[in-house]
Formats: sequence, structure tokens, C-alpha cells
Amino acid sequence: MLSPEDFVVITGGPGAGKTTLVERLAAAGHACSPEAGRGVIADQLATGGRGLPWADRALFAELMLGRDMRSYRQARRRRGPVIFDRGLPDIVGYLRLSGLPVPTHVDAAARRFRYRNRVLIAPFWPEIYRQDGARKQTPAEAERTYEHMIAAYTDYGYELVHLPRTTVDQRMRFVLDELAGGHISEKRRRS
Repeated sequence: MLSPEDFVVITGGPGAGKTTLVERLAAAGHACSPEAGRGVIADQLATGGRGLPWADRALFAELMLGRDMRSYRQARRRRGPVIFDRGLPDIVGYLRLSGLPVPTHVDAAARRFRYRNRVLIAPFWPEIYRQDGARKQTPAEAERTYEHMIAAYTDYGYELVHLPRTTVDQRMRFVLDELAGGHISEKRRRS
């Protein structure tokens, strides 16, 4: 059974290239866990549900929580490291961004279901930011989301390592270096 050190989170604001990176890593054969938010939005749109960030933010957060906890438990049965497109502290950041209280059970889940201490964060990148059917935030909201993710992960004791603003292939190498060594050299972290 895998340990939290085998769980690598890639987080950040919307439109910073996280999902593209995780999808590319999955296509290359790495175990990955997709973003809960996009799955919840797809399910809610398909069924006419209200658990959408533009309809009922608290319900949306609860639905993400259930999906993320299930993904975490499923990942424990996999082999090798698992790369997560967002983690449970993202829900805390989302609730804070939305001006909503963080329920005790959400805080407890973020404390109990741990990931590798070094979390990869994609910085806000206005040049690649695009809205779509699931991503309706303005660039300013995307940047605030990124800032709230920094605060949430820091509050839960994680060390943040910024992904470089570069090609998907170079970002993949960056992530694979992290997986191989469990750390990134100080020189590469600053670039």
C-alpha cells in the first residue's frame, strides 16, 4: 500500500496548465488522479444538478470533497507514485476564496489525508489563461485562486515548489525530476 510520500500534488489557479500537464503525464504511463472539480462540473451539468461553482459553491465543495477522498483511497492501492491534479487543501482554498467557512470535516480531511510534503504549484500565467465551459473565472479570479492555494497548502504544512512557466515537455521533465529524487535542486527551483 502506498504512503503519502508517494502522492504528488500539482496545484495552482485555473488555467495555469496543471490539467494539461497531468494528462500528458498520464499518457506517458504515470499513475494520475484527475481534478475533482472538472468531474463534478461535468456530472452536475449532465444531470441538471446545482452543485456548480456558479450555482451553489458550498455543495460544489462537498461534492469535490467526496470525489477527492475516494480518489485518495483508490490511489493507495496503486503501484508507484500517483500524481494528483489538485488535493484536499484545494477545497479549503476554494472555500476561503468564496468567502465561505471551512467546515470542521473539510479541515479534518485536509489534515488526515496527506500528500508528499513538497507540493508542485503552477503559478498564474496570464499568457495561457483561457476560459471554457468549466472555467468561467476571470483572470483576476484565477490569480486570486492561485494565491489562496499558496495560503491553504502553507497552512497545512506543505512546502511549495513552483513549476516553471515553460513548455509542457519541460514541465514534465521538472515533475519527473521531482519524482526521481524527491526534490528539485535549488538552482532549478529558482529558474
